[in-house]
Amino acid sequence: MEFIDLSTQQQLIKADIDHRIQAVLRHGQYIMGPEVEELENQLASRVGVEHCLAVSSGTDALLIALLAIGVGAGDEVIVPAFSFIATAEVVCLLGAKPVFVDVEKATGTISCCAIEKALTSKTKAVIPVSLYGQCAAMESINSLARAAGITVIEDAAQSLGALHHGRSSCGLSMIACTSFFPSKPLGCYGDGGACFTNDDDIAQKIREIRVHGQSRRYYHARLGLNGRMDTLQAAILLAKISIFDDEIVKRQQIASRYNRLLADIPGLETPSIMEGNTHVYAQYTLQVKNRDALADELRSMDIPTAVHYPVPLHRQPALSVPEDQHLVSEELCASVLSLPMHPYLDSVQQDQVVKAIRSFF
Repeated sequence: MEFIDLSTQQQLIKADIDHRIQAVLRHGQYIMGPEVEELENQLASRVGVEHCLAVSSGTDALLIALLAIGVGAGDEVIVPAFSFIATAEVVCLLGAKPVFVDVEKATGTISCCAIEKALTSKTKAVIPVSLYGQCAAMESINSLARAAGITVIEDAAQSLGALHHGRSSCGLSMIACTSFFPSKPLGCYGDGGACFTNDDDIAQKIREIRVHGQSRRYYHARLGLNGRMDTLQAAILLAKISIFDDEIVKRQQIASRYNRLLADIPGLETPSIMEGNTHVYAQYTLQVKNRDALADELRSMDIPTAVHYPVPLHRQPALSVPEDQHLVSEELCASVLSLPMHPYLDSVQQDQVVKAIRSFF
């Protein structure tokens, strides 16, 4: 059994992938070729924003977004304590301070109350993470940010395709960033990412930053980085977009079946969806007592699992803030367990997972 099955998906769209790759090989524009612009246009239209800027990875998308709003030494950026390290890492790389706050237990997404308590005169931005495939409470966060005069950057690495009160993830804030890492619901065959915005000035800054700050060839208006997208990756994503909506529906159906089959097990909580949200299930993540013992039992039966994430950011050696206490984040790190989830997980495989979990309990 695969935790994520990319090979079945590839077989479905292999002819289109091969055709698009051959087109890139023929024209030879391997960096920022025409497929990149085509991808940007499709994604901007899908999300409902003016600008989509394709970049080299989801992490670079976050870094470029922070550079675009001028984050630097002396600034503070509020981030959830429960997330992948990239959310805070990029803040540190710019000499700014990540301010860790706790999350909501039901969803693992950042707490609005915690954000409000963490605001200071040095706060430049907040990065709410749309975790596991659903958005944080973006409407409330945007309202709070407007009152405080700070920028909201949605970390939508896991939630492209999700909705929040009828609006698309990546179109909910001043800037949004997503990842096309292969395991994402829309993933390429390498690294890739994108920034989204409706702000023309921010979009121009992002365009320049991703090509070493160039405003025109060999004229560098600002400092930037090599954050360009590989054209082959854009070509692969264009092939995958054709089945993306159908795959989201399949993920939701599989998650609904998991929810039904795993209901009423004491000590196990299936994923909670916030009111007004839809979920694309980048991961299907339980909260479960005896997590490690359950993971070991499933592994012994050749059922793969994963823990997203085992260590809160304020306890990571590279970021450690010993005085911080974010109890919900720490509790989640000890209890979350992700099960196999992909659009091609069949009922026989799913029943095998469920039977093993029920047997354990």
